[in-house]
Amino acid sequence: MYFIGITGGVGAGKSTVLTLLKENFNCKVLLADEVAAQLMTPGHQCFDRVVALGWPESILDAQGQIDRPKMARFMFEDNDLRQQVNSIVHPAVEAEVLNQVEYERRRHNIEYFFFEAALLIECGYGKLVDEMWYVFATVEIREKRLMESRGYSKERIANMIACQRSDESFRANCDFVIDNSGSPQETLEQLRKYIKSKGD
Repeated sequence: MYFIGITGGVGAGKSTVLTLLKENFNCKVLLADEVAAQLMTPGHQCFDRVVALGWPESILDAQGQIDRPKMARFMFEDNDLRQQVNSIVHPAVEAEVLNQVEYERRRHNIEYFFFEAALLIECGYGKLVDEMWYVFATVEIREKRLMESRGYSKERIANMIACQRSDESFRANCDFVIDNSGSPQETLEQLRKYIKSKGD
């Protein structure tokens, strides 16, 4: 079983690539955001520690769950809080992912385990995965997608892209580049060709 990390900038279409992988290959797909969200629910290991940090006001909603948009807003405004949350959540996510990878290795039921995270490189997953894949799309395509799907302004998109790792840096740290600027069918052909080359 190959353990493969998938990353890329905002608007590159990582979700599309993950859907294509799920639908066409014998694999499991796991998203860092979903693992983190689960670990921050009541009764799970990150909940109490995150809630106890020095937030400007409570980050719990009326149901006693963490209000993630509110938490994200506070983290965006306070670099110290962001670092504290990351120091709690990132190691817990890594441990959970590795547990699931080991479980799947023992079962021998799948050929690929794909793990998607925006900060895959920053969190050091290059040392843990068998390969890193980078989902690329041109800036123009990313702008168009984000304006249509999320209603973002060009200025907001430009700021988001500027805050992320450069295309050159993604390429330097990854083993395979998926050009997702075209149609899903074109992307699928790239995936099929590359995965076939791994088996040859």
